[in-house]
Amino acid sequence: MWLKPEEILLKNAFKLWVTEKDNEYFVLQRRRGYGDGGGGLTGLLVGTLDTVLDSTSKVAPYRILHHTPDSQVYWSIACGVTKEEIDQHWDWLQQNIMRTLSVFDSTEDITSFVQGKIRGLIAEEGKTSLVLEDDPEKFREALLRFEKWFELPSQEKLVTYYSCSYWKGKVPCQGWLYLSTNFLCFYSYLLGAEVKLIISWDEIWRLEKTSNVILTESIHVLAHGEDHYFSMLLHLNETFVIMEQLANYSIKRLFDKEAFQGEPALSDPLQITKRGLEAHAKSEQFRAFFRLPKEENLLEVHESFLWVPFSHFNTLGKICLSENYLCFASQDGSQCHIIIPMREVINVEKPDSGSRALTVCVRGKRALRFSEVRDYQRLANTIRSRCGISASPQHSASSEAIRGECQSLINHFEDNPEDVTLMVGQKDTSKAVNTEALMTVFHPQDVENLDPKMLKEKMKEQSWNIHFSEYGRGTSMFFTKKTRDLIVRGVPESLRGELWMLFSGAVNDMATHPGYYTELVEQSLGTSTLATDEIERDLHRSLPEHPAFQSDTGISALRRVLTAYAYRNPKIGYCQAMNILTSVLLLYAKEEEAFWLLVAVCERMLPDYFNRRIIGALVDQAVFEDLIRESLPQLVEHMTDLSFFSSVSLSWFLTLFISVLPIESAVNVVDCFFYDGIKAILQLGLAVLDYNMEALIACNDDAEAVTILNRFFDSVTNKDSPLPPTVQQASVGNNDKASHVSVDISELIREAYEKYGHLRSEEVESSRKRNKLYVIQTLEDTTKQNVIRVVSQDVRFTTSQLDELYNLFKRQHFLSCYWTMKSPALLHHDPSLAYLEQYQLGFQQFSELFSLLEPWAFCASKSTLSLWIFRLIDENQDGLINFKEFCYALDTLYGVSFTNKLKFLFKLHLPPAFDLPEDGVIRKSPERGRGKVDLQAYLKQWQNEILKKEETIKDLPRINQAQFIQFSKTLYNIFHGHPEEESLYRAVAHVTSLLLRMEEVGRRLQEPSSPPAEAAQPASTAASVEASSTQEASLKETSDASSSHSSQEGAAEQPDPDWSFSFEQVLASLLNEPVIVGFFERHVHIQTKLGQARVAQLKLKANK
Repeated sequence: MWLKPEEILLKNAFKLWVTEKDNEYFVLQRRRGYGDGGGGLTGLLVGTLDTVLDSTSKVAPYRILHHTPDSQVYWSIACGVTKEEIDQHWDWLQQNIMRTLSVFDSTEDITSFVQGKIRGLIAEEGKTSLVLEDDPEKFREALLRFEKWFELPSQEKLVTYYSCSYWKGKVPCQGWLYLSTNFLCFYSYLLGAEVKLIISWDEIWRLEKTSNVILTESIHVLAHGEDHYFSMLLHLNETFVIMEQLANYSIKRLFDKEAFQGEPALSDPLQITKRGLEAHAKSEQFRAFFRLPKEENLLEVHESFLWVPFSHFNTLGKICLSENYLCFASQDGSQCHIIIPMREVINVEKPDSGSRALTVCVRGKRALRFSEVRDYQRLANTIRSRCGISASPQHSASSEAIRGECQSLINHFEDNPEDVTLMVGQKDTSKAVNTEALMTVFHPQDVENLDPKMLKEKMKEQSWNIHFSEYGRGTSMFFTKKTRDLIVRGVPESLRGELWMLFSGAVNDMATHPGYYTELVEQSLGTSTLATDEIERDLHRSLPEHPAFQSDTGISALRRVLTAYAYRNPKIGYCQAMNILTSVLLLYAKEEEAFWLLVAVCERMLPDYFNRRIIGALVDQAVFEDLIRESLPQLVEHMTDLSFFSSVSLSWFLTLFISVLPIESAVNVVDCFFYDGIKAILQLGLAVLDYNMEALIACNDDAEAVTILNRFFDSVTNKDSPLPPTVQQASVGNNDKASHVSVDISELIREAYEKYGHLRSEEVESSRKRNKLYVIQTLEDTTKQNVIRVVSQDVRFTTSQLDELYNLFKRQHFLSCYWTMKSPALLHHDPSLAYLEQYQLGFQQFSELFSLLEPWAFCASKSTLSLWIFRLIDENQDGLINFKEFCYALDTLYGVSFTNKLKFLFKLHLPPAFDLPEDGVIRKSPERGRGKVDLQAYLKQWQNEILKKEETIKDLPRINQAQFIQFSKTLYNIFHGHPEEESLYRAVAHVTSLLLRMEEVGRRLQEPSSPPAEAAQPASTAASVEASSTQEASLKETSDASSSHSSQEGAAEQPDPDWSFSFEQVLASLLNEPVIVGFFERHVHIQTKLGQARVAQLKLKANK
């Protein structure tokens, strides 16, 4: 590697370096302690120095220095890990530089030329690979150490590195922590003791910051059941965040099979950088806080003051700019924040040239004034360009125009209040769907009804209208503490749909995708998939006692929304609990709005909740357990096993309490959820347990605790709900509540906010990330146990051997995904398949793993043999094999049954294994997700598998001429290199000649009129084959026999069916050769192979 020229002094360096080559201008040196001899004590000291100190010249064992004859100053210009690498640099200097240096007159010119040339080479190298790194020079040096120490595949991308201590037992080892796309690595070398650690991110169970008496602050990593601690980091928080991001990236890419389309920073695992990860994390936080679509990225951040009209003062905060939104949040984020879609901006102006301020005018009676913006000019131009607004040359003219336009808008909305929906982006584009919320159809409000509940409802509406007049209405409304207070008190029935759309961000999704839902409904209409079948099954279970879902109107709307979403997102499709949530959304929102609300919940607010493994819900349950430990210690003391709360609270999270609370109370919880996200559900869960603390502590078992909670939920009421009794009882059923003291939902929610409102969204997200690793690894471990239990019934491997085989198989699957997004296993992944099919290997991955585990170490032509095996065990011919199929092949080859092994080899030379083109590509790819599914075909296939009889040797077809010749070649390849190779070859030749003679005898018996001359050639051929002791000779004689035989048949002008053999004939002939039977019946220990494969698996990938 070429280095930026640095001046060094050799006065004290000769003890550490040995000169290997030199000439007039360059010196090639080797680090003492490397290469031949080892260096003794000096080598140990030098090695320790190399690890502790951060300098490339002290790590790379070879270097090249530049000097001039009349100077004592040397310049380091290159270094190398291997002798071959440094020799290449030396040869290049000899061929390209040495001749040129003779033309210079002065040594200063020579040195300047060499330095300039080396810098040019470095710049050329770094154009592509290092351009995104903060300090390319230092990063090149770290990359050199990383490649030298860990010997990972060359594609592995180093992201960043840190100096730290690794605690091995009670002794700290000072060294270097390297974080790459797929691995966490550590290296230390102290006085001859080398510590090397390589952990892939997908193997980590825990990643957290900890502290104790010895370690004031450290990073704890749990992997393979071992604890690892890293401390004495200069930037511990930064290091932890990067580790967390890389682990999360690995989880999403490898377990969730996410392709990161539309995210350039993460779409290519070979180009991951620290800067890209940080930018992605900031964009995620930005989108989560402001509830923006996933396409938005944080582009600019400006500190500024915003004039808050309702408080009459300037508040300090930050302007956050994305592709389509201008957002502002006060410094602590809680005082106020506002979201301004660029589509709502009508102008941007600067009040005067002297102040660093700008005014953004939006539809809906408002102009927002930002002051003390450092780069206000550029910000104003950026907003104008994104909104398509041209800059006004005259301030006065633009100001008048803005005022005029704003006033006309104000007058229009005052005269046409029904058009206020335009301010929240609600455009009527769905002609084929319901345009009214079901609640307005099935329970229209009686304006003249003045009972106390309706009066209370009117008062709520009046409070919100006053709030709108002060803080704005629609997409550009200020979100403040007062907004939350109104939410806690309850949202009026008439405003619920509008506010849900606003708080969730669904209003922006719908506004930017006009007509999208109608198109989806038309496209998904009539499709038949597993998701649509599940939807049909659950339609009439969704709020069945509510009048809206006792009619075709409500059922049809529910069907359209769920089917359209399953069509939009086949990765999720349909999951139970989505029907219950969507039913409530349809009550208060129009059909298209309900669809976009469902999108916001499933894809942003509750990520990973609605899939087959409900990982998101399980993660939030783990977060909930952590909060119980912190907030309810009395309960923890009594109930040490908190898994009970996980099981009982699953429905709380999946349905937002809708399935356990009466519908009129549950909608108040949904109000809070859309404003505060999952934090509102966690707070309410804690309040529920706190309210029932005494009863739960007094209960004797889990069943009693469940009964206590169910009775409590049945007693929750909403005294202010204007809904009629028929609707209110829909979710409650016939439960008798008379014996329980009723609890008002508003009081319960208020208590939850008062006691647990201190919980911050950032803390929840941090806890989510921390627990997600453990939850996923626990699920993976459960999946492994299930797979092993199924496979163990059909193979003879022990449970521990299957465990190791599964780990190797899974890692091989991941190795195919580490450095590309286009591996067959990723492109054809179907999350709806059973756990047995979740990890599959394409031919290339299978071939690599099989080469490590196949029982015949001397086998030649492994690639051809592995291809035939792959085709044979790939029963559905989709180009992918699962773990069960893989174990079936290994079990046969490692078994002791000669007949089974021979039958397996025999089948390798029959279709489909033998007669297909040798490309190893996927030949049939089943349509995933959206396509029509032939359920009858699935059932028929399942029935055939159940009724499938065990194959006998009589069921095998006969092997023809070409197949038999290849079968003989395969036997020779397997025996090649074996100590008894000569005897095995002779045995195969003898069997071949015997089979040919048997075939000829059979022919003569069937055709008695054939010329006697025909018998001479096969007999002589057989004799020569038997006498042959080499592979080539025997194969040649065999093929000669077949060709001569067929030519003579042609001369007789009679049809010549190819000669063939049955498996019984081949088996009977080979059983007469004890040396062959002994070879195949010899027991091979797979345990030894497993141990070797664990070590060699990653190295094999690196060598390739």
